Amino acid sequence: MASAIGTITAGGSLNSVPAPGKQTVASAYVDLRNSGWAQQYLPDLMEKEAEVFGNRTISGFLAQVGAEEAMQADQVVWSEQGQLHLSAAGVIDADGGAATGAGQVTTTDTTHTIRLGDTVVLNRSGVGTLKCYVTAVASDGTTYDCIPYTQSKMDSSATGDLTFTDGAVTGFVFGSEYTKGVAGRGESVQPAFLSFTNKPVILKDLYEVSGSDASAIGWIEVSGEDGQNGYLWYLKAAGDTVSRFADYCEMTCIEGELTADDGDGGAAATEAVLGAQSGTEGLFSAIKKRGNSIDQLNTDDTAANNLASFDLILAEFDKQGAIEENMMFLNRGTALAIDDMLASMNSYGASGTSYGVFDNSEDMALNLGFSGFRRGSYDFYKSDWKYLNDVTTRGAFSDVDGVIVPAGVSSVYDQSLGKNLKRPFLHIRYRASQTESRKMKTWITGSVGAATSSLDAMEVHHLSERCLVTQGANNFMLLTA
Repeated sequence: MASAIGTITAGGSLNSVPAPGKQTVASAYVDLRNSGWAQQYLPDLMEKEAEVFGNRTISGFLAQVGAEEAMQADQVVWSEQGQLHLSAAGVIDADGGAATGAGQVTTTDTTHTIRLGDTVVLNRSGVGTLKCYVTAVASDGTTYDCIPYTQSKMDSSATGDLTFTDGAVTGFVFGSEYTKGVAGRGESVQPAFLSFTNKPVILKDLYEVSGSDASAIGWIEVSGEDGQNGYLWYLKAAGDTVSRFADYCEMTCIEGELTADDGDGGAAATEAVLGAQSGTEGLFSAIKKRGNSIDQLNTDDTAANNLASFDLILAEFDKQGAIEENMMFLNRGTALAIDDMLASMNSYGASGTSYGVFDNSEDMALNLGFSGFRRGSYDFYKSDWKYLNDVTTRGAFSDVDGVIVPAGVSSVYDQSLGKNLKRPFLHIRYRASQTESRKMKTWITGSVGAATSSLDAMEVHHLSERCLVTQGANNFMLLTA
């Protein structure tokens, strides 16, 4: 039996527990006069605020994998190409065809493009594969009849024949066959494409400090991610608002959801309740709707099994687009599981140990991490994603382990511009024109500093209007817990 691993108990007064207040007021300043200290017992005050959390922002993911582009409309519309080859799934009636020995396939997709004279490969799960000739196609596109080349009928019981009993089948066209002197095709196949839309949402934030508090000097030197520093609390608070708003802009593009469609007549009326707040489609939503996902990649206790699960990802990518270069953004547990998986397959050094620092000297340092690897014909670049580890964001839920994003660009038809363009698979669209840019807008009102109103305060306003375009979501993979 495996021994139990250690248990971590969080401290009772972690700095991450209290949320920031809604407003910076005088009580936020350190005041030793009202702290109950006698003058002779004043503590030794350390003047600089301790940065115990390091860089607290979680933005940066989209900056690594995407681009930004202006838009003028209320929505962005793009089209993606369909598959080149013709295939259709359905249910077969082994003796339901009009001709002797023909089976009849009722398709699950009435828009299938299988035509009279096609030669198809049919597969019946657990039985095998037959090569067949299409003898008839229903005018409404719901059924087609086919006769096997290698046996007298679909449900043959002859020795060595396959018995295609009634049930689910999948098939694809591999060619066609015509006899001498007959007419050619009676119908053509039009290229298929899918059209997608997304709309930007307006994000806003506000920081306010009164004129009295803005003129006060604190006892502690503060600094923040946005470069602000000094003995003024409101400088730090204003900078924290900027950093937090930038994170909101990114998290909206990751977590955004479109409101549910009430056109089905169901009891729920999401659109009626939310009204004009129609939402936007974020990365996770796009992958769940149009992409791929794999569950519990890092929960298995053996690296070999994790590798087998990872190979399922490669097999799915083979079916979709086979984008060779991919980036993996992972939480800590999944990143370590992949490190262990790769280390178990590495035979370098004593007992398969890799020494990756200081010229691979085993006497200097041991590197147990991997930043990239190649499996099959795919290259993967691995990176930690702080958003999935931070206790104040997805790190508190542990329901998403990571995401695999294709690198490079895709070619799509932009319906606004009317031409094909190459763009990153992920890119942000923000509202802008020659006179107004809403990418990241900031303005100050009040009477503190440059006076714009009679309000005895400084108000810093932030606004952005943006959305995320997830092109080719079929090439993405969401790793769920």
